[in-house]
Amino acid sequence: MANINSLAPQILKWEGKFVNNVNDKGGATNMGVTIATWKAVGYDKDEDGDIDENDIKLLDEIDFKVVLKKYWDRWQADKINNQSIANILVDWVWASGKWGIVIPQRLLGVTADGIVGTRTITAVNAQNQKIFFENIFRARTEFIHNIIVNNPSQKVFERGWMNRLVDFKFEETPK
Repeated sequence: MANINSLAPQILKWEGKFVNNVNDKGGATNMGVTIATWKAVGYDKDEDGDIDENDIKLLDEIDFKVVLKKYWDRWQADKINNQSIANILVDWVWASGKWGIVIPQRLLGVTADGIVGTRTITAVNAQNQKIFFENIFRARTEFIHNIIVNNPSQKVFERGWMNRLVDFKFEETPK
């Protein structure tokens, strides 16, 4: 079974520290955690009565891991047999929200509702893992391409998004 501790360093490698790029639809982020995400799972870190950019600046690795666990659990990744599959799926939902579940569900031929249940997990684990990984990779590449086609201002992120995706490698699950 997959383990969240294998994924955390890989996401942190690509997320970095605090940024507030005007082209980033997520706004101010720290370690990939947006204000909206922190409002959903966090608390007022600077204790000034609101959750805002100042709170995002204060996030640390412990906060990052709390948020990552929410995404990991959203994919029920503890139930995924192959670590490579779990990593690329959770990273996709981390980076793109529900599309990181809906599109893989379409690939699996299960109801594409953005909710991971028993049918989705069973379908994930029943796939030829290498082929499924390759299909996810291709679908995510197409997803990135479509973001840029639909909003050319996002092209500034293309190299980083693709470098991040290429960093995910398939490895067989040890028997």
